[in-house]
Amino acid sequence: LDLSNMDELINERTKVVALTHQSNVLGTIVPLDQVTAKAHSVGALFVLDACQSVPHYKVDVKALNVDFIAFSGHKMLGPTGVGILWGKKNLLDEMPPFLTGGSMIETVTMERATYLDAPKRFEAGVPNMAQAIGLGAAVDYLNAIGLDEIHAHEVELTKAALDGLQGIKGLSVIGPKDLEMRGGVVSFAVEGVHPHDLGQALDQYGIAVRTGHHCAWPLMRRFKTVATTRASFYLYNDFDEIEALIDGVERARKYFESR
Repeated sequence: LDLSNMDELINERTKVVALTHQSNVLGTIVPLDQVTAKAHSVGALFVLDACQSVPHYKVDVKALNVDFIAFSGHKMLGPTGVGILWGKKNLLDEMPPFLTGGSMIETVTMERATYLDAPKRFEAGVPNMAQAIGLGAAVDYLNAIGLDEIHAHEVELTKAALDGLQGIKGLSVIGPKDLEMRGGVVSFAVEGVHPHDLGQALDQYGIAVRTGHHCAWPLMRRFKTVATTRASFYLYNDFDEIEALIDGVERARKYFESR
């Protein structure tokens, strides 16, 4: 993250600063201290997208001093269609509801309505009960294993992947190599092989990766590439699968080189 022009970007006209905690493409863990301090110094709110961080290691919202933080359920073993939006209570209490309905009303007259305290005022209508229960079960499961243990496992997997992939001819890792600066997402490109072709070849070998721009077209342009191949690691992956990935990429590279 280039902070050299932060004072120009964040000024007295800024109302909200939103950042991703960890890149879903590069794996980069963004240093937040300077940005949150700058945002608050000009009276702006700081919103953190933590979809790529919360499932993988401990995130302390108080230590980060963020105003709002959001993350999704399906990236942490939960169901789709559910997520978490956490906000500082004083800010939530100041916000009006954006959607009205049952279960969020305090009183109603013909002239006006008053609303329950947060967070109930933001939960109108029939709640997404099944998904919420599923997400709660996923959180309990991850806590039982331990986020520190999950993170340590991912670091070892990522190190093995980086070491092996960087030994492949023509392969470039897109993102930091320093394990202290990244999470368990590794994007790469192989010279002369389109990422979609590489992904299809790996699929034939029984290896699941993601290919494309990963909902980050501006970032692809920044690195002057049309797409990347991305491997993502979690608690259920093991070192045999890392070896299969490395062998599969090398096998696919040789195949396309011979065409």
